[in-house]
Formats: sequence, C-alpha cells, structure tokens
Amino acid sequence: MTTSMQDRSERDRLAANTIRALTLDATQASGDGHPGMPMGAAPMGWALYRHVMRHDPSAPDWWNRDRYVQSAGHGSMLQYALLHLSGYDLTMDDLRGYRQWGSRTPGHPEVGHTPGVETTTGPLGQGLATAVGMALAEKHLAARFNREGFDLVDHRTWVIAGDGDLMEGVTSEASSLAGHLGLGKLTVLYDDNGISIDGTTDITFSEDVLARYEAYGWHVQRVADGNDGEAILAALDAARVASDQPSLIAVRSVIGFGSPNLAGTSKAHGSVLGEEEAAATKEALGIDWPAFTIPAGMEEERAAIREAGSAAYASWNDLWLRYQGAHPDLAAEFTRRMHGDLPAGWDAELPSWPAEGSVATRKASQVALNHFAGHMHELVGGSADLAGSNLTKLEGESAITREDASGRIVHFGIREHAMAAIANGMALHGGVRPFVATFLVFSDYLRPALRLSALMKQPVVYVFTHDSIGLGGDGPTHQPEAHVASLRAMPNVQVLRPADGNETVQAWHEALAHQDGPTALILTRQGVPYLDVPAGAVARGGYVQREASGGAAKLVLLATGSEVSLCLEAQALLEAEGLPTRVVSLPWLERFAEQDADYQREVLGPVGTPRLAVEAGARLGWDAWTGAHGDVLSVDDFGASAPGGRVMEAFGFTPENVAARAKALLND
Repeated sequence: MTTSMQDRSERDRLAANTIRALTLDATQASGDGHPGMPMGAAPMGWALYRHVMRHDPSAPDWWNRDRYVQSAGHGSMLQYALLHLSGYDLTMDDLRGYRQWGSRTPGHPEVGHTPGVETTTGPLGQGLATAVGMALAEKHLAARFNREGFDLVDHRTWVIAGDGDLMEGVTSEASSLAGHLGLGKLTVLYDDNGISIDGTTDITFSEDVLARYEAYGWHVQRVADGNDGEAILAALDAARVASDQPSLIAVRSVIGFGSPNLAGTSKAHGSVLGEEEAAATKEALGIDWPAFTIPAGMEEERAAIREAGSAAYASWNDLWLRYQGAHPDLAAEFTRRMHGDLPAGWDAELPSWPAEGSVATRKASQVALNHFAGHMHELVGGSADLAGSNLTKLEGESAITREDASGRIVHFGIREHAMAAIANGMALHGGVRPFVATFLVFSDYLRPALRLSALMKQPVVYVFTHDSIGLGGDGPTHQPEAHVASLRAMPNVQVLRPADGNETVQAWHEALAHQDGPTALILTRQGVPYLDVPAGAVARGGYVQREASGGAAKLVLLATGSEVSLCLEAQALLEAEGLPTRVVSLPWLERFAEQDADYQREVLGPVGTPRLAVEAGARLGWDAWTGAHGDVLSVDDFGASAPGGRVMEAFGFTPENVAARAKALLND
C-alpha cells in the first residue's frame, strides 16, 4: 500500500470512528435508537460521502447530484452523522436532538425534514425499491434531454440496505425490474451483518443472495471485511464500470462494531448500549474526544468534501449554461419539469360529453389521461400488467426498455408493491410525473408504498379500476368492498370516485393540479350514463347533480361513482309518487368536508331532511353525512361471482330498492 493510500486509510478509520462516536452519543442521549447498524456500516457510508458520491452539501437540491438512499432507515444516525461531517446544514445541536420532538433528526430519515435526505425510509425494503425509481427517472431523463457533448443528466443512485431489506418482497420485485431494464447507475451496498431482531439471520434467511441478484441480471461482488475501506472503494469502482447492470456489493460487516460485549449480536440492533458498554466501546475504539464533538482532522475532511462538491456543481453549472445556449427549448422544458411547474395551457379545452349514452369511467379516464399527456410530456407511467384493463396506455408512445429509456410507458409487470415504490422514487427524483394502475382490490398489495407517497407528499396518481361488486363475474376475489373507505382513512390521500366521463375528466384535472400528495382515482369497469356536470363541480367535492322537481326536496340521495346514475333512476320513481327528491354526487368526500358550512347545507339540504347514502362499498364514514334521520345502502360483505348487474341486484343496488329505502326514512 502506498503512503498516500495509508494516509487515506488512517483518515477513513478516524472518520468511521467519529461516526460511531456520534451514534453512541446520540442514542445514549435519547435513550432510544438503533446504534448497531451505523457502527458496522460506518466505513461504507464514509466511502460514499467522502470518496465516491458527486454531491455538494451547499446545494443539496442540485438537479444532477448523486442520490443516496439509506434503505436500512433504522440506522438513521449513520446518515445524520454523514450529513453533519460532510458539511450539510445539520448541526451538532441537531444531533443532540436525535429522536426528540421538533428536531431535524427523527428516528427514521424523512425527506423534506432533514437537508440531504432524499427519501423517507424505515419500512424495510421501501428505500431500495424507491431508489430503483430514482435510477429509472435518471435514465429516462438522460434519454430525453442529453445531447451530443451535453450529458446534462448524468448521476448515480447509491443505496445502503440491510438483511431485512433484502428479505422483503418489495425489493425482490423492484430488483427484478431494475435488472431487466439495465439500470446501470444504481449501486446497492448490502450491509451483510447476519443479524436481525430475533437473532442471527440464518434462522430464516439462508439463501445465496448474490446468486439471486446475479439471476436478476445484476453485477455482484463481495467484500469480506466491512472495515476494509480500500476493498470497499475498489468494489464501488468496479460497480461504476459495469454500466449496463445495476450492482450489488455484499459487505460483511459486524453490527455494533467495537462493542466488547454486544458486537455481532442482536442486542446491538435496536437498543442503546448503556452507559458502561458505550464507555467500553469508545475505549476499545480509541475514541478519546468529548461527546458530541469531532476530533482534529475531521474539519479538513469536511472542507475537502465541500470543495469537491462545489467544484462538481460549478462544472455542471457551466455545462448547464452552455446547454441553455445550444438547446434553449430543451433547457426551458427541463427547467419547468424539474421545478414541477405545469405547462401553459395544460388544462385548456378539456374533453367533455353531452348527457347521452354511457361509458365506463375507466374508458373516460383513458381519454382524459391521453389528453393531458399530450400537454404534459412529464407524465410517465403504466400498469401492473393490466394496461389493457386499466386503459392506461399512452397512445403513440413507446415503452421504456433496457436499450431505449426515452419512452413514457413503464411495463411494471405483476409487481404492484414495487410499482408504487418505484413511482415514489420517480416523483422524488423530479422531472417526471408518475402514474400507476391496477385493479382497486389489488391496492392492498401496494398500500405501504402508497402510504409513503402520502407521508412524503409525492404527487403520484393511482388509477384503480374495477371498483366494486359491479365488475361481475370475477367474483369476490376481485370485487373490492372496504377498499375505498380504507383509502379515505389514510391521511393526505385524495380519493376521487367519479360518476361519469365528465366527472372523470375533472377528477384527472384535480389529480394533476395537486402537488402535495397522491391521488387515487376509483373507476368502473361497467358503463355508466353521461351526466350534466357543472364546470369545477368535482373541485368542490360534491354538488347537486339533479334538483328535486315540484317543490322542496323531501328526500336527498347521496352517492358516488356508478351509484349516482342509480340514484337518478330511483329519483324518477320517487318523484312519480309525488316525493320531490334531490340527487347529490359526492365524488370527493375529503374535499367536500373542507367546504364551508353554508356550501355543505346548500348541497345537502336543510338539516332534518332524510338522506340516503348509496355506495357499493363499506358503510364506514357515511353516517357522518346522512345524519340522525338518514341511512346507508352499502356493501359490508364479500361479493359473488355472477354478471355485474345480477350481483348489484342481489345486494340491493336497484332503483326500486333505493326508492324503497329512501321512502322508509319518511316513516322513521
């Protein structure tokens, strides 16, 4: 080893011990946390931040920065220590506040909360799968915007993942697709410490991980000693050379490294070491500086990182200025997309239909999606192998492939969970606006990633078709019952169930206008009649679809989706009997709940007017709108296999039964 390499190795060992010391200090001060992973993985993290990644701590939102994802989010102190030591805006006081109320160092990394954190992690597997989306977005944007002599989009995505991440099914799904698409700028450092909460991983996890990833089409390597910084750097260099394959580097580390009594055991995973063991660990590692300080020499390392980052950013910025001169139209489009701004005229001349004929709202959604896609070239996405049923194909566009990533269609395969996590990564990367699709009943497969969409406020559009028992013969395995209600219960998720084609177009408009969270569009397989829908009606959450005739309403029918047209038929029966009846469409209950009391009364009618809510899904949530004098016609059981109309009839969703249930309210 040369003298310069020896010097580097000594500095790197000091840096790793500094990370370990800060981890011990923060977890001991908080009385909580996961010290073991940062102590074992410290050399890996330092190799990335100090020697490999292209990043500028003074410009954490630089568009062409490398992305770092700590999929093993429980080891958050590794990332926080790295950010502090690299010169990001994360102070020692922030580290002192680890896991405390109002601090910028929460128990698991949260994007938008801590400078330099690219995605929220903690639920195992999500980080790695999200990183696949970031790498996919990079490859797509490079294909769209790079020109000869101008590699405007040219960066990498780096991940540190643990045993738990690689046990989760979502990483298998995402890794399979990453290999298929040849995402060569994605590298995963596998913190192979052989420990999980219940003990050594061999009690549950005996597969050959490298063989599995090699079968996925990944470039694989092994580093035998997680403290061998030079070997880690050599493996990272080899990963960069394998430009047509994602890379997995299994690094054998020791959880809780340095702890005389707990290193290599599950006891070092999720509990503080304790005062005596922490002191013994510092003594064993030669850590002789005070708590929450850094030793001599580390300021020089921080300065070196900042200097290299500043130079990299300046070099790219020079390229960017020249690109703007050479390709002004592309530069303007790239700027708009990276800022997340909507293009001029994106919502002009929206499709609409007269109130005659019928269409499945999934079919109307296809028209709306393709209309908006013609104006918003950042719309990129696809279906979990159901594009022909979800009707989410972008007409005239090609699919992203290993050889050509310029297309706008993503064939996710039957990988619902990974699809949603990858969409999160695409949205977080910026420059693309992802949409994904599957049957509503299969939203269960992707809920953890959808929840993170909501938590991270990422504007992913979820297209959920085949929305009720009305889909028919596929039977109860495919007929959702509680799914709409459960999605409504999740914070920061817009759930819209439009009643016809015109409401569907407005629902898509609201989905794309929304920048601070995901939207779920709930769509029918069966046809529903076109309705007269006032402009902006969906944006208010609900409106009077058809007013009572012949006087003030004595009954109010509330509905969403396909049941609105059912209520209109029931209205005709009731009014034929001399009972003036109002029909209210409530496609977006959350938004309607945000309206002022005057508007709600205007739509729902005077307090005391009997109301019947009709929705072919769970009753949950509807009683708040029907009130003391109301009722709900719902589906609180599993469906059945038969033609859709027959199933709806069996569950009481007929004009006659709706009318009878409404009339019964007059006798209460």
